[in-house]
Amino acid sequence: MNVVEAIKTRKSIRDFKPDPVSKKTLKEILKIACRTPSASNAQPWQFTVIAGDVLENIRTATIEKLQAGHPFSPEWEVDEWPPGSVYRRRQVEIAKQLFKLMNIPREDQQKRIAWIERGFRYFNAPAVIIITSDRSLPETRPLLDIGGVMQTICLAALAFGLGTCIQNQGVMYPDILRKFAQIPASQRIIVAIAMGYPNWDFAANQVASTREAVENITTWCGF
Repeated sequence: MNVVEAIKTRKSIRDFKPDPVSKKTLKEILKIACRTPSASNAQPWQFTVIAGDVLENIRTATIEKLQAGHPFSPEWEVDEWPPGSVYRRRQVEIAKQLFKLMNIPREDQQKRIAWIERGFRYFNAPAVIIITSDRSLPETRPLLDIGGVMQTICLAALAFGLGTCIQNQGVMYPDILRKFAQIPASQRIIVAIAMGYPNWDFAANQVASTREAVENITTWCGF
């Protein structure tokens, strides 16, 4: 798979086979991802890779906290898209696709809650990569570079037959991650990437997200 095909093929996977992903494979993906460009070659990222019993403990503790109604406490500002904006419209459109494929009616609150909890369980992925940055850095300074390494991880995973889902949900309770994955306080927890072998029989994995036409988002100068 060449890089253009990988970019066009990659999609968010929302259910995975139970097959484990080997440490060797995950390490190779991270070695590739470390070639991501960064400002002044600063490479302002760290990785915590979680699987097995540790991941199961995190899942259990997270769902318990979610069901108990504990407020989220992400370590960087994660806001909703502005109501009425085109960004919110795009979010709603993909949600409608997913709910239709999963047969989740608007009025079925139990199914909606179950869907939300699925996300907080990392969509049953057998491995999760948590990306962090050094807390000594300004909160937003590393985010552009982390976005780059995040994308590279997801594209590199395709070469190994793996799927991914980038998640804010996975870092909403950072105290749980610190407790079970021993992430030091000196690291700011930014984002999670669920990873595993896609379960293509799962309805939500058939979603085909749309993209805005280039003509609508590009200004050409000097042509």
